[in-house]
Amino acid sequence: MNTLQNKRILLGICGSIAAYKSAELTRRLRDLGAEVRVVMTTSATQFITPLTLQALSGNPVHTDLMDAEAEAAMGHIELARWADLLLIAPASADFIARFAAGRSHDLLGAICLACKAPVAIAPAMNQAMWSHTATQDNLNILIQRETLVFGPADGSQACGEIGPGRMLEPDQLIESCQTLFQPGWLTGKRVLITAGPTREAIDPVRYISNRSSGKMGFAIAEAAAMAGANVTLIAGPVQLSTPDRVKRLDVETASDMYQAAMEQGNDCDIFVATAAVADYRPSLQSVQKIKKQSAELQLKLVRTHDILASIANLPKPPFTVGFAAETDNLLDYAQNKLVDKKLNMIVANQVGPSQGFDQDDNMLDILWSGGHVHCEQSSKKSLAIKLIKIIAERLNANNTTENTGRQTR
Repeated sequence: MNTLQNKRILLGICGSIAAYKSAELTRRLRDLGAEVRVVMTTSATQFITPLTLQALSGNPVHTDLMDAEAEAAMGHIELARWADLLLIAPASADFIARFAAGRSHDLLGAICLACKAPVAIAPAMNQAMWSHTATQDNLNILIQRETLVFGPADGSQACGEIGPGRMLEPDQLIESCQTLFQPGWLTGKRVLITAGPTREAIDPVRYISNRSSGKMGFAIAEAAAMAGANVTLIAGPVQLSTPDRVKRLDVETASDMYQAAMEQGNDCDIFVATAAVADYRPSLQSVQKIKKQSAELQLKLVRTHDILASIANLPKPPFTVGFAAETDNLLDYAQNKLVDKKLNMIVANQVGPSQGFDQDDNMLDILWSGGHVHCEQSSKKSLAIKLIKIIAERLNANNTTENTGRQTR
């Protein structure tokens, strides 16, 4: 199973004839859904050009420790924080010696010291250099510091000699990288999520809305991305940062959210509707601020589009998950909504004073046809991970049932 979807691979390239393999390695990593950024030593640029790696990675190539254009001129820290894995391929004998000594006079060396993600090296050198006691001592130091060593391979070398020291081939390095990550529950799946409230204007100053903070939807988006999914988040007006590796579309009204959801709905595998969409909107919006004149003000409200039902009733609907926020009769209302709107799953949560909306934790009941899981009070991030796992299990179960049904007909 591909475990590299959405992973961030920082590829370090040292001065070695094997650097030509790094171009193919970069291409293969991107083919598997990884995001790749490249750091090259000065000597590496003598073997392969930064422009080649920039074209293949889709990102600027980094070569200079004192890069004035880097964020706050501290690009090594930024890159080190960004990476899920730092892979140095090829890793020359000189680099291995400098890394073992803790040298940080260039960009790659500084990143190695600042990086808290796993660090792996793919050695590439002449067989005599590989076998030298100094190289082996340096490798032992790095291994004791939990640096991973991929290879090298044994075979013919550019110098004409035969023996250990060849850098592993790109496909072998890919396999080694994949073993470092847990299989993603939703690898390669396209997930569409709505989150937050909507605002329905009364006049240029006033609007109808609700207390939804969007925290649950944003937590689910983050959990889905961590599970390997390609995530699009349609967000109402909220004060939240976009989760890592998530594409965000900002909307304001129920109509805006409906339009965005319908545009994206045919291209997703899973739709999770956490947004608290206004059920009604004013039939007319005043172009001027309404003045306080009489003791009463009557507003005529009309129904908004039912986004959840519309997605669930597409000709080829995605796996559709609804949310039911209720103040009473929680499970009864949720079960009815599950059936009436033809959903695959519904998540029910009690709302009220200090419960549900605008809180950092929650309690959920997850229902589907023939199944029910109760999740005790926990952080919304923790609940989101549990929900994503259950969605993946039910999606796989549905797919298995459908495939079995086709075979027996």
